[in-house]
Amino acid sequence: MMDDENIITQLSIFVNNEPGRLASVAGVLKDCNINIKGFNLAESTEFGILRAIVDDPDKAFEKIKSKGVIVKKTDMIGIAVEDSPGSLFGAADVLGKAGINIDYGYAYSGKDFESLFVRVDDPEKAVKTLRESGIRLIKRSEI
Repeated sequence: MMDDENIITQLSIFVNNEPGRLASVAGVLKDCNINIKGFNLAESTEFGILRAIVDDPDKAFEKIKSKGVIVKKTDMIGIAVEDSPGSLFGAADVLGKAGINIDYGYAYSGKDFESLFVRVDDPEKAVKTLRESGIRLIKRSEI
């Protein structure tokens, strides 16, 4: 992972697709005192993936892993968006024109800002391109 304040670590936590499993994983997060700032739950037939932006992801990763839960780290970018029509278009258009693919994303609304967390195929290029276009990025320290 590049050492850039605009690259945010997401945790991907694997959850079996059966009753009570999400509660079990949420219990691990609670027991480990991990605060989720934004998340997305995606599913398939056999398992789900809880993608989460958390405070102190490195510490959270180790705690979750030590409980026997399958977890991995992924680089994400937080893009500041406004609560208005067209806000998503601006960032998506800049990335698309630069040839950067958005794999997936999810929104976050906090006390001080709204953002879109996105997984892209080239995080470093995405950060550079968005900065040059004047689009505000969310820093790790803001989460």
